[in-house]
Amino acid sequence: MKPGVWGSTAVALLVANMAYAAEVAPNDVKVEDGTVAQSLTGNPGDPEMGAKALANRGLGNCLACHAVSALESEQFHGDVAPPLDGVADRWQPEQLRAIVVTAKKEFGPESVMPGFYSLEVGINVRKDLVGKPILTAQQVEDVVAYLSTLKEGD
Repeated sequence: MKPGVWGSTAVALLVANMAYAAEVAPNDVKVEDGTVAQSLTGNPGDPEMGAKALANRGLGNCLACHAVSALESEQFHGDVAPPLDGVADRWQPEQLRAIVVTAKKEFGPESVMPGFYSLEVGINVRKDLVGKPILTAQQVEDVVAYLSTLKEGD
């Protein structure tokens, strides 16, 4: 093996461990005054990946309840929850993060919207998700980044 390979591998492992160490566990998320002020990962979200998670029926499945004009090519937008168009004009990213993380605390226990990064996701949840968060911390950041792009008139 070349002399520089070990050093490169060690640096890569250190960076990966630092990123993992920065991730906030679901039970450690601090919601204060309807906000989660800090990133759950220490990394910025990727709006493109957030749109994919939001539309993915196996992940966010947000379109089951919400309509999003920017994702009109996706099928079966719901109408049981408010449209997400203009959501970035209504809430700050810190508020959106709190809503995505723990909607039951933000909207009340009767809300149909689950907590996506909570161990208490609600009732009638897929069996494989009971006691687990629906999204990863990075997926939450990605969804928040995408939602933050949805301004009125866009």
